[in-house]
Amino acid sequence: MSEQLTGAQALIRSLELEGVEVVFGIPGGAILPAYDPLLDSPIRHVLARHEQGAGHMASGYAHASGKVGVTIATSGPGATNLVTPLADAYADSIPVVAITGQVATTSIGSDAFQEAHTWGITAPCTKHNYLVTNVNDIPNVIREAFHLASTGRPGPVLVDLPKDLLVATMEWTGRGEIDLPGYKPRSEGNHKQIVAAIKLLLESERPVFYAGGGLIRAAASAEAHAFARAANLPVVTTLMGRGAIPDSYEKHLGMPGMHGTYAATIAMQEADLLFTIGARFDDRVTGKVSAFAPHAKVVHVDVDPAEIGKVRNAEVPVVGDAKAVLNQLIVEHAKQLDGAAAPTYQPWIDTILGWRSEHPLAFDQNPDGPILPQYFISELSNRVSDHAIVVAGVGQHQMWASQFWHFERPNTWINSGGLGTMGYAVPAAVGAQAAMPDTTVWVIDGDGCFQMTSQELITAAIEGLPVKIAIMNNGSLGMVKQWQSLFYNGRLSSVDLSGGIPDFVMLAEAMGCAGLRVDHPSEVPAIIEKAIGITDKPVVIDVVCDPDEMVFPMVPAGGSNSDLVLNIEGLQ
Repeated sequence: MSEQLTGAQALIRSLELEGVEVVFGIPGGAILPAYDPLLDSPIRHVLARHEQGAGHMASGYAHASGKVGVTIATSGPGATNLVTPLADAYADSIPVVAITGQVATTSIGSDAFQEAHTWGITAPCTKHNYLVTNVNDIPNVIREAFHLASTGRPGPVLVDLPKDLLVATMEWTGRGEIDLPGYKPRSEGNHKQIVAAIKLLLESERPVFYAGGGLIRAAASAEAHAFARAANLPVVTTLMGRGAIPDSYEKHLGMPGMHGTYAATIAMQEADLLFTIGARFDDRVTGKVSAFAPHAKVVHVDVDPAEIGKVRNAEVPVVGDAKAVLNQLIVEHAKQLDGAAAPTYQPWIDTILGWRSEHPLAFDQNPDGPILPQYFISELSNRVSDHAIVVAGVGQHQMWASQFWHFERPNTWINSGGLGTMGYAVPAAVGAQAAMPDTTVWVIDGDGCFQMTSQELITAAIEGLPVKIAIMNNGSLGMVKQWQSLFYNGRLSSVDLSGGIPDFVMLAEAMGCAGLRVDHPSEVPAIIEKAIGITDKPVVIDVVCDPDEMVFPMVPAGGSNSDLVLNIEGLQ
């Protein structure tokens, strides 16, 4: 006898068959039928305090685990509150499946209560989305959604489910099937292009391996490190690529671009070859595109053919999965060397390592204070395991975290790179902690970012997810203040958050967390150790920082990377 299920039961069973262990969401009228079978499912539901938080939690889960993150919301405002996290995941190629309730099919288009054109609103910020109109399609749609989210260039996929379909019955015939005849992401790169890429590399004199976040999404870090070592390549890792190749690699130059290191940024400018894998020539890396890397030819490897040539023409384009292509490149590199030693590029290496020594990232912490964020982040990085996950918000603290945290492993750096979403860090950390319960998760946040989504610490406390938050509290929207100070003649407009409201220690304790504060450099080591010792609840440290500290090096907006300045005197 065939098994009869409701659409809601079919949805939950389909999620179980995809291996889903945890979902992040908030129930509501239209999605309510799906929450009843959840009670009988082994899937853990984390009840967020806002749908935006639930979406970022799913993203943080995916970042940390490499699996697909799942978020659930109801129709109308529940769904529209997911737009920001979906756009964020889309920009950073994060695999997320969003399940949204919709008004009944008979009410669609009637301006019914909590009706919104969810699939239309989310079309530009998802890899694909579905409005399901037949209950029997639910298993197939869920399977396709997970396949689309996790293959090719990863990204968010939304499934909109009308309420009448969730309560309708269907004959369950097993796990859904994938029927996507036009979707065939390429894995291995074209052999002729692989040969051409290695030929160009061996002919170059000043190569740079431009490594992006696509390496992490493709789980290709080991292959990237092996290729860099075999070919003696200097490496730069983008903001999203931090951790893809260990910072301890002897030819690692750091992050390039607007707030990148001198060595990484100038090496790209002076290179004769950019060997680019999983990076997209973001404007924060290139600066003024017409002046970017003027002497360089480009090898560009990307799983998404639309990225190749979009910003910078590539002499050798290679479409394929980074892991598969790197394995091809390693083999072809050895073949073309035919037993000979790989070029050492010694004059070039000596030059750029000299730049690294002459212009290191640095700060000058006055022992009498105030606390410099760079000092706190350096102390924290030195005191926790390189297995720890660090999640950042967006702004000055994000740049300092990337600059002064020592990254040795992939999937240990989580942040909003493409969309630059303030308020990302706290909920993303909750998702990362749910994915990796035995790993310490630290948040480096700003006081502005923190106030946008801090309510998700309630979720963390109630769900037993002991994330640790360090707020770099400079009493302002720091990066905006920096730009107004430098480029608007110091006319500060609407950036002041000082005044002591809210009291972050009291706020943390009110949300079920431990609240700590530090305002003198001498107290920093002890407060970090105290926070590390608290493992039964989330911890918030209010780090009272120098309100006037700025992020350097810096390439002024719209300028060439050759205009990189190391300090404020360079702008005068």
